[in-house]
Amino acid sequence: QVQLVESGGGLVQAGGSLRLSCAASGLTLSNYAMGWFRQAPGKEREFVGRISRWSASSTYYADSVKGRVTISRDNAKNTVYLQMNSLKPEDTAVYYCAASQSLGLLIRDSSYAYWGQGTQVTVSS
Repeated sequence: QVQLVESGGGLVQAGGSLRLSCAASGLTLSNYAMGWFRQAPGKEREFVGRISRWSASSTYYADSVKGRVTISRDNAKNTVYLQMNSLKPEDTAVYYCAASQSLGLLIRDSSYAYWGQGTQVTVSS
């Protein structure tokens, strides 16, 4: 059974940093592109970024977070990370990781087969 478990969320002040983790079980992470999405209250889930399954240096980020977040992966630990810096109150959301074997930019949530349960990030002003 595939499981993705996010951790590392919490309350942080604006300008602070957080690193989210996504631990995978039941699948071999190196066979999947991994994405991060977020959903703020009353809003639709939106794409944050993704990392390629073939190259850890191949990443793609939403304009809203570009330059402030970095996705990395440790295939040996079957874990993906989302490092978030210079956090803003508008970054407040539940953050989800997801796994995909599809091709393309992978910015749509329909491209992902497996999802975690999410972790809450709250940025105070």
